[in-house]
Amino acid sequence: MSNDSIPTRARILVTARELLEAGKPKGTRMSDIARRAGVSRQAVYLHFKNRADLLAEVTRDMDRAFDVEARLVPSREASTGRERLRAFITFWGEYLPHIAPVARALIAMQESDAEAERAWQQRMQDVREGCEAAVRALASDSDLAEVWTVDSATDMLWSMLSVETWFKLHETCGWSKTDYITRMQNAALSTFTRRLEP
Repeated sequence: MSNDSIPTRARILVTARELLEAGKPKGTRMSDIARRAGVSRQAVYLHFKNRADLLAEVTRDMDRAFDVEARLVPSREASTGRERLRAFITFWGEYLPHIAPVARALIAMQESDAEAERAWQQRMQDVREGCEAAVRALASDSDLAEVWTVDSATDMLWSMLSVETWFKLHETCGWSKTDYITRMQNAALSTFTRRLEP
């Protein structure tokens, strides 16, 4: 399929994602994206109100490509809080390798780029909501350990599952995706749930 046959909006998203994945965050100005996509800068602004909107939409487009809604069904339909927690961590561990290059670029851009920071923080808020849903399911089962409130457990789980933690464990420590999922599930269950009677 030629580049010209791809609808303009999709072409802009693909181009922005390619630039981010190539590790060229400084080359993701609206004018750079427009030039690389073969469209005018005005055309980019017709589809996206600003750069933060475009960068956030890149991550949402990745969600659609990965079929995030379908992959979240096991977590959302879990019958217990423990099952929901396990399923959410499985989903997140499966998704991290797919978003890692774009995540790395957006994280690197945050200090000097307010629009990239807004786009990334918006996406991380979505992860926090998933963490909170799992914690609330534990609380609903009266299975949240007494030392935690829903808010404090959400804070901790969200921190445990941060992309930065994934980079350290996967890239620096050599954990495989399977290691990450299994160990995070075990750590989360032992941290947040009540001890079962022997």
